[in-house]
Amino acid sequence: MASRVCRSASRSAKSLLSASKGSCFYSEWRAIGATTAVSFTRKLPFFASNYGKADSGSGHGAWLSGALALPAAVYMLQDQEVHAAELERTFIAIKPDGVQRGLVAEIISRFERKGFKLVGIKVLIPSKEFAQKHYHDLKDRPFFNGLCEFLSSGPVVAMVWEGQGVISYGRKLIGATDPQKSEPGTIRGDLAVVVGRNIIHGSDGPQTAKDEINLWFKPEELVNYTGNSEKWIYGVN
Repeated sequence: MASRVCRSASRSAKSLLSASKGSCFYSEWRAIGATTAVSFTRKLPFFASNYGKADSGSGHGAWLSGALALPAAVYMLQDQEVHAAELERTFIAIKPDGVQRGLVAEIISRFERKGFKLVGIKVLIPSKEFAQKHYHDLKDRPFFNGLCEFLSSGPVVAMVWEGQGVISYGRKLIGATDPQKSEPGTIRGDLAVVVGRNIIHGSDGPQTAKDEINLWFKPEELVNYTGNSEKWIYGVN
């Protein structure tokens, strides 16, 4: 009976996770689950030896275990499902000036040291037509033609990085478009001087990241894997 109740609790927990992801209740259930999981683990021997025996035949012991197991299951399933749900991907490109200046390793190391994971990389010289597709949202700006000519003037290192908050924090790592306005410690703040040679591009939002990744990479050029360091980056205490 108890095992059936726990299995039912597990199924209910999965449904709860599916329904509550993205809602204001999700973080609350996560906290409740964590607290109850610890409490349930500590008190289980007591309930098994006392409450369950006292009410044997009534099913109350199993009911209580199931009631406790529901938020506990939510917490345990969180480790398996929430981590994957929160990961996102962004497109990062080291422009011809960054490549020619030998800054590829420096830039990659900054993303790696932060804890982001490289899931796609290639070196290519984009055609001007391809550059126009990349900068399509700037086609009405007076600098559009020069921008496209520059991007297609030499090798570009195109990358896809994965991690929690990688889109917004990737922009912080890069710094402001104008290196003169970028904070020290950012890539542009430390390594660039003028806007026309700001060495790197990064997606500015989820939809842009999706569009740019699809433009620069085929699905089979991206990999899915679990890094050995992820448990040290995303661990929950």
